[in-house]
Amino acid sequence: MRPGGSASRPGNDPSRDGGAGTELRVALAEDDVLFRAGLAGLLQDAGCVVVGQTADAVQLLEVVRAARPDLVVTDIRMPPGQATEGLDAARTIRQEFPDVGILVLSAYAEVDRALELLESGHGVGYLLKSRVGDVRDFLEAMHRVARGGSVVDPALVRELVSARRREDPLAILSAREREVLELMAEGRSNAGIARRLWVTEGTVEKHVRSILTKLNLPETDDDHRRVRAVITFLEAR
Repeated sequence: MRPGGSASRPGNDPSRDGGAGTELRVALAEDDVLFRAGLAGLLQDAGCVVVGQTADAVQLLEVVRAARPDLVVTDIRMPPGQATEGLDAARTIRQEFPDVGILVLSAYAEVDRALELLESGHGVGYLLKSRVGDVRDFLEAMHRVARGGSVVDPALVRELVSARRREDPLAILSAREREVLELMAEGRSNAGIARRLWVTEGTVEKHVRSILTKLNLPETDDDHRRVRAVITFLEAR
């Protein structure tokens, strides 16, 4: 661990909000020495105070407990297992110090782990390491997280949207078919759906047949198939 600034933390000062006009105090955890040194230099050049640099999650917790930084910047994978040590440390920090911002860096867009972090509440962020190269955007993201906001890497957003499309059983339906299915879920008959959508009952029947076919529901009595379709709709919400 190599301290980069004072480890003392001032008392409650409303001006210390981690904003762009304040001196942001950062704890940095990254086992790649060159990347860590470059990142520390970038932060110091931007006017931040690096209160501690570490190569593993255990030392990161020690730094945070001693220095109470405004923001923690940590890799997900660190020694000894190169698995989720950084994320585990972030979880502990969030439990012990809920006001400390947490920005996790990763070489890859790991959707499940990112979602776990983002669900932990305010003041969290997930960025790919490649984003550090865009210095202005990276510094803005840091300050946003320190102020209690959230930052999500665009690559992760694309992954989430793609995953949702792959997993959504209703994605195959047209917009009109979704409307019909939603009204079916409300318990409306074909006639009731027709009145609601200002179409003929025959048109609704065609939409219902198409829905049942697209959802690959087995041929049984129509009432049972409608129930199965409604269940599929509700599970997908």
